[in-house]
Amino acid sequence: MKKIIFSLLLLGAITANAQEKEYNQWSVEAEAGVHKVTTPFAPGYATATPSLWQGGLGVRYMMNEKFGFKLDGGYNNISDSDGSQEFETEYYRASLQGVVNMGNVLDFRSWTNTFNVLLHAGAGYSAHKPKSPIALQSTDQMLNFIVGITPQIKLTDRLALTGDLSVINHVRQSVTWDGTQSLSSTLTNNQSRGFNGTIVNANVGLTFYLGKKAIHADWYSEENTLRSEIDSLNVRLTKVENDMKDSDNDGIANYLDQEPNTVANALVDSKGRAVDVDNDGIPDAMLSPLDARYASKGDTQGGNIIKELIDNGYVNVYFRFNSTTPEDYSLQSVNYLIIYMNENPGSKAELIGYADELGDASYNQKLSEKRANKVQELLVAAGIDASRLTVRGGGEDTSVDKNSAGARQLVRRVTFKLK
Repeated sequence: MKKIIFSLLLLGAITANAQEKEYNQWSVEAEAGVHKVTTPFAPGYATATPSLWQGGLGVRYMMNEKFGFKLDGGYNNISDSDGSQEFETEYYRASLQGVVNMGNVLDFRSWTNTFNVLLHAGAGYSAHKPKSPIALQSTDQMLNFIVGITPQIKLTDRLALTGDLSVINHVRQSVTWDGTQSLSSTLTNNQSRGFNGTIVNANVGLTFYLGKKAIHADWYSEENTLRSEIDSLNVRLTKVENDMKDSDNDGIANYLDQEPNTVANALVDSKGRAVDVDNDGIPDAMLSPLDARYASKGDTQGGNIIKELIDNGYVNVYFRFNSTTPEDYSLQSVNYLIIYMNENPGSKAELIGYADELGDASYNQKLSEKRANKVQELLVAAGIDASRLTVRGGGEDTSVDKNSAGARQLVRRVTFKLK
């Protein structure tokens, strides 16, 4: 016997775990509104259309995103209208109902995530208590059958605004709603056994969703969830593709590249930094072409070769995008100018800053001035008298293709003019 019980418990646990949902299944519903009570009434008695007050409270459980059930209760205050004899009756109801999520049955999720419709129907117990002193009995107990439609508007993942229209029919009602006349005196025995009392309720209410999941079954759609997952994967794939790009063609992917603007053909380490074996601040790949160009010249020492490099535009200080901090590999250009000006005390230099074409032109003008001022600060800190230096911003350099990242890198610079 113990083995059988244990096996059943184990099977139940496995089944419960296998059926764990991706959405919340429980909710609490509260509503209030108006009603219309139809026959039976004794002659001279009637209610207004519509009448106040009535309300309800329920708990709902969705077995899946399409079907569920709920246990709810309601209260109606039934009283006389103008022109009717005075009376008052209190009505109570409890019902167990099945629920169909028409939004998922009809695939509302393909066009809306904020509007939904539920259908519900079931049966239960009702009682009405006439308060008239001439009432034939204090409590009339009945069976009820209820059917209704509930539109929903999702306010948040935890809350929905609802409307509801429900029709409640009764079996075995013994007295009229006013309580003053027995139905057996006006109906045949067979008629008294059928539906002989109807209430129509119209409500506005709120549904509170319970649970730890992000969404409730009312709004869950397997297709939408799959689509969302695909969109998420596409975003992640796009990021991976962008990370794996090699913008400066140095063989190191962008997400690993600590120096993403390496000059063309530069030898780099595993982090994308240009190799500088002699630690002179200039990538070795840049030195080779310079050495080949000037090694054959007769005057290869002192300021003359530096002047020629500067005059031909080979000595520049480069900057990263939207930055006033010089690239490390181009700081040797500052050293070249310092060497020349120290060897030629009467010389002067003009520092001209530039920016690429991305962004606002007035902003780029100020950025180019800041870059020139930054290089001036470095020269003054190295001992060059500020009176020998003039500074100006050249603004945007439009001489290159603005759509080319490599070309834009070349114009983010400060150039020198010797005087």
